Amino acid sequence: MSGFSGFLVRRAIGTVVTLLAISVIVYVVFYATPGNVAQITCGPRCSPEQVHQVAQQLRLDDPLYVRYWHFLEGLVAGQDYSTGTSVEHCPAPCLGLSYQSDRQVMDIILTKLPVSLSLVLGAMVLWLVLGVGTGVLSAWRRGRFTERLLTALTLAGWATPVFVIGLVLMIVVCGELQLLPFPQYVKFTDDPEQWAWNLLLPWLSLALIEAAAFARLTRASMLETLAEDHIRTFRAYGVAERSIVGRHALRGALAPVIALNANNVGSAIGGAVLTETLFGLPGIGQELVHAVNVVDLPVVVGMVLVIGFFVVLANAVADVLYAVADRRVVLT
Repeated sequence: MSGFSGFLVRRAIGTVVTLLAISVIVYVVFYATPGNVAQITCGPRCSPEQVHQVAQQLRLDDPLYVRYWHFLEGLVAGQDYSTGTSVEHCPAPCLGLSYQSDRQVMDIILTKLPVSLSLVLGAMVLWLVLGVGTGVLSAWRRGRFTERLLTALTLAGWATPVFVIGLVLMIVVCGELQLLPFPQYVKFTDDPEQWAWNLLLPWLSLALIEAAAFARLTRASMLETLAEDHIRTFRAYGVAERSIVGRHALRGALAPVIALNANNVGSAIGGAVLTETLFGLPGIGQELVHAVNVVDLPVVVGMVLVIGFFVVLANAVADVLYAVADRRVVLT
């Protein structure tokens, strides 16, 4: 138990260090590049007086490390922003102020984040069930018609763009068959049933693409595990094939699946732009594209940091699950 506790502490420290490194890189890329940073941050419609105020707020006359420390203080302890006639407090974690919308960046993110989390977490359940199930069945039926059929379907799903799948699903399910209404985001707290029904097609669109990757990875990992010595020993002792596949081989094959799932979940929170745009979901990805188009630099920086946070967090959780799923992993 002490070994596992030490492993958790080391992973927690590594996560914090990684997040600090991401914050340094993001700050340098966006705030230390050539050009009028204050003008870019304030937006194209700002007056010279507003640009000067933003330059003072960002402390552009100070050395770069002082400016970064001020930025880091805002993340940890919050900071105050002068709006000209008053002072607005931005509580921690403060990601800045959008001078174009006069809103705190964290408030903007918190309004969009539930939509992206609803999309990604629901799709994750589907792509794990479909992908892992297809991969296990394909490996179990190796060399048979079932494997060839599943392999063909997997390749087709892998090669089809998400917007094509989404359009086909909307035309067939919502238009021709009228089994579901056209998706319109409903908050879970308002109506859980309508929340699920309206997200079903977006979940399927995103999950079918990701499930193809999980099916291929699970099949390869299962075939490798089924060829190991301890599996042959189980067969020699007469253990049922279903028990071997479900209880012993699958657990050993889950490690790479866990790693891939962590990467996909973390990146999809801000990367499911096509799915959010196609179905009109006001999530993180769609807001990031909008912020880039209108050059709202504080929002772009805040979004990138939040997406990086989820990627790092998902991988940290994956490391822990990796160690739990596969006892052969050395806890370092």
